[in-house]
Amino acid sequence: MPDSTVGSLLQWLDECPTPFHVVATAASSLDAAGFTRTTQLGNELPGLGYLAVDGCIVAWRLGTRTGALRIIGAHTDSPNLRILPNADIHQLGWSQLAIEIYGGVLLNSWLDRDLGIAGRVIDSHGVAHLFSAPKALARVPQLAIHLDREIGDKGLHLDRHQHMTPVWGSTKQSFADWLERTSGVADVSAFDAHLFDISRASLLGADKSLLASARLDNQASCWSAIEALRNAPVSEHTSILVLNDHEEVGSNSSTGAAGPMLANVVSLIASQHGLSEGQQFDRLASSWCLSADNAHAIHPNYAERHEPRHAPLINNGPAVKVNGNQRYATSARGLAHIRSIAESNGIPLQTFASRNNVPCGSTIGPITATQLGIEAIDIGIPQLSMHSAREMCGASDPVYMVSLMSAFLQR
Repeated sequence: MPDSTVGSLLQWLDECPTPFHVVATAASSLDAAGFTRTTQLGNELPGLGYLAVDGCIVAWRLGTRTGALRIIGAHTDSPNLRILPNADIHQLGWSQLAIEIYGGVLLNSWLDRDLGIAGRVIDSHGVAHLFSAPKALARVPQLAIHLDREIGDKGLHLDRHQHMTPVWGSTKQSFADWLERTSGVADVSAFDAHLFDISRASLLGADKSLLASARLDNQASCWSAIEALRNAPVSEHTSILVLNDHEEVGSNSSTGAAGPMLANVVSLIASQHGLSEGQQFDRLASSWCLSADNAHAIHPNYAERHEPRHAPLINNGPAVKVNGNQRYATSARGLAHIRSIAESNGIPLQTFASRNNVPCGSTIGPITATQLGIEAIDIGIPQLSMHSAREMCGASDPVYMVSLMSAFLQR
């Protein structure tokens, strides 16, 4: 396992506290690989190009007119705490920040952590400016055990509104003033500001075989997809990468998987290749989408929560995710296809399915399949502590994922 590859992922995770930073980092990586940024889709698409809007990026490597599509999808967002427009709370000698809980946050994991603030500001001309302050600025303090004597027996119970409000000072602080100083933008009209754990991504364990970081779900997939696309060889197939925003809250936005960005690019590529409507339908029928979103590794302390025959192990390769109720899009045909790719390239592959009494989540896979009419395969890096402020996976599995994605783009 090349240390430089793992180091690249650790650096990515530290540089990307928000979806906007994911897109900026992905764009920089593509720029370095010779891709051209497109701002208007009315023009002819470059052979290597990408379109970036807010927290979503679509990139492509054009193939031939007769080739099919090989699409890799992932998502840029993670559950977190986001600062509300009227942020300042001053009470009982504390300065606090009004927040909104975004997505399915594992609330207790955000307690007693040093939190930074990052995001973007929009100036009076509508121009976006990224900012990041990776230092100890805020904290959600837990109630002392002396004031909650029953916590050991009855467990921790958190009110999402009352108990998750962070403190960030003992004197009256103005978030607007802080934001202006931090961003360097004097005419801030609006902002997106996210709290994040400032602990750096790191290798973990006596053998350095584990990787601990915030936002592994799903930035490990984003990093793997960018690595696969930027290094993909010339092929008759057209390779497309889409990193959508807002998956954690249902994907219903202009930059989410239910939005039009991917479908617009697919349509423009078909037009540029001179395909008729019928030929476009034939192309979609012979195409594949690999939807990458992390999977649940078997937990050593909660083995009973897993389906024992479909419980992925850490550092044993990506897991294909199956669910007959279409929470995942993988069909038997898709499972056979990705197994064939893995076996022919010597890449370990596992299978994940949930217990019948433990419903699974969903991904952009079924949404993309529905939007485009294309066969999708759901796959993920096995991990623990999903939706925690800090998650964990095997250090080898993201490298296996890059290899699998690279092979997928060529088949």
